[in-house]
Amino acid sequence: MNFLAHVYLSENNPKIIIGNFIADHVIGNKYNHFDAEIQQGIKLHRHIDTFTDAHPIVRKSKRRLHERYGHFDGIIIDLFYDYFLAKNWNDYSEIPLKLYSQGIYTLLQNNLDILPSKTKKILPYLIEYDWLFNYQFFDGMEKVLIGMNKRTKGRSKMNEAITDLKNLEKEFEADFTSFFKDLRIFSAQKLKEIQQNK
Repeated sequence: MNFLAHVYLSENNPKIIIGNFIADHVIGNKYNHFDAEIQQGIKLHRHIDTFTDAHPIVRKSKRRLHERYGHFDGIIIDLFYDYFLAKNWNDYSEIPLKLYSQGIYTLLQNNLDILPSKTKKILPYLIEYDWLFNYQFFDGMEKVLIGMNKRTKGRSKMNEAITDLKNLEKEFEADFTSFFKDLRIFSAQKLKEIQQNK
C-alpha cells in the first residue's frame, strides 16, 4: 500500500501515523530512538506490507501488469490502490479528504525534526502537489507515475501505467474493494497486538 492507505490505517493516532508514514525510510531495526508509538507505527507499516504482498487478490492485480512492468508491478498496484481509496474516500471516512490530507501535512511539518532525511526530501513535493488529495484524479495519479518513472531513470515505464488504470479500472477497483476489506480487519488486529506487546 502507498502513503494514503498507510496513514489511514493508523487509526487517527498522530504518532502511529508518523511511524507508518516514515517506515520505508527507516533501515532495519534502527528505530529505537523514536517514541514508542512511532515505533509501533513503523512495525504496523511492515506488517501491512507483508500482508499485502502475500494476499491473493493483490497478486491477481499484479499479474495484469507483470508482463509490461516486471518487478515494478507491485509499486504500481500500491499507487492504484491509493487511487481507489482516495476516489472512494467518503465510503471509509467521515472526514473530507481535503481536510484529512491537510491535517497529515501539518502533522508531518510539526514533527520535521524527527523525520528521516529521505522523508524530509519528499515532504515538500507531497505538500506542493497535494499528493494525498490528488491521488483520486487521473491527472494526479499520472503525475505521480511520471515522477516514479523519472526516479527509475525511465527503466520502469511506470508513466505508461495510467493507460492500464483507465482501461482496467473496474477490474482493479473490484480487487481493491475486496482486498481493502481484509486489510482493514488485519491492520486493526495487528495494531492491537503491537500495542499490547509494547
